[in-house]
Amino acid sequence: MSAGTLRTMYPEIEPYESGMLDVGDGHRVYYERVGTPGEKPAVFLHGGPGGATNADYRRLFNPDRYDVLLFDQRGCGRSTPYASLEANTTWHLVADIERLRKLVGIEKWLVLGGSWGSTLAMAYAQTHPERVSELVLRGVYTLTRAELDWYYQFGVSEIFPEKWERFIAPVPEEERGDMIGAYRKLLTSDDPAVQVEAAKAWTRWEGETITLLPEPSFSSKYGDAHYALAFARLENHYFIHDCWMEDGQLLRNAHRLQGIPGAIVHGRYDMPCPVKNAYLLHKAWPDASFSLVEGAGHATTEPGILDQLIRATDRFAI
Repeated sequence: MSAGTLRTMYPEIEPYESGMLDVGDGHRVYYERVGTPGEKPAVFLHGGPGGATNADYRRLFNPDRYDVLLFDQRGCGRSTPYASLEANTTWHLVADIERLRKLVGIEKWLVLGGSWGSTLAMAYAQTHPERVSELVLRGVYTLTRAELDWYYQFGVSEIFPEKWERFIAPVPEEERGDMIGAYRKLLTSDDPAVQVEAAKAWTRWEGETITLLPEPSFSSKYGDAHYALAFARLENHYFIHDCWMEDGQLLRNAHRLQGIPGAIVHGRYDMPCPVKNAYLLHKAWPDASFSLVEGAGHATTEPGILDQLIRATDRFAI
């Protein structure tokens, strides 16, 4: 392979095992395992909150070298109850990851998370550093108030004014000073139709601003009512509660990652997750390599980001 050749996804692969794990609180979490049983264990954490796993995420790992568990977090994907906000916090999810590790029966595993998945990966690794063999983060989101305001109040609004106009349209003008709070009312309305329309607007805003260049398939996926309902309700639910973390907590606690080998992959023009925070994490966690991808936004599927992610999982496949 020449130095200039971009790595692409591994061939499609089907799970060799799947099931539903009862994690308590009325929640059942869908999980699947792919790759080769007994090879290097890994867990993949999807974005959102409220996203889901998909077949492409399986393809970030060499199936001959890895045994990967993927799962849909509480309330989304194939997990049940769908779009539920009850007993659904960052720390419930951290506990679920541990339940899944014990289900697999391994001592530690590589953890890969992107966007919100990077937030959850950091929270898990800082809580259970002894359970993490390596940590791969894409589109680092440290969940500070400044990051939330940048994306949902003022910042990205200046770069995508026509898309921002559509995002604020469902919200009365007098409530636009707190878009997350205003959407909370809509997404928890007693009227299901109001919930759905708000969910589609919230989710489309993200789908249309996460890539450097427009990606029509993202707009249609994120505009799907069923997908949008869990994505928007859960994302808003987490963000209005600051994900049950103190402002700046993940960066302050980066010292807990000391000794964990890792990789940080971030697009220069990542709109939801400004590169500054990935850079600060890089400085606080010298055990991780830092790949700043020029000509890329936020999405896993952007060529430069995908290339660096697969190089990272290949490097750690030992």
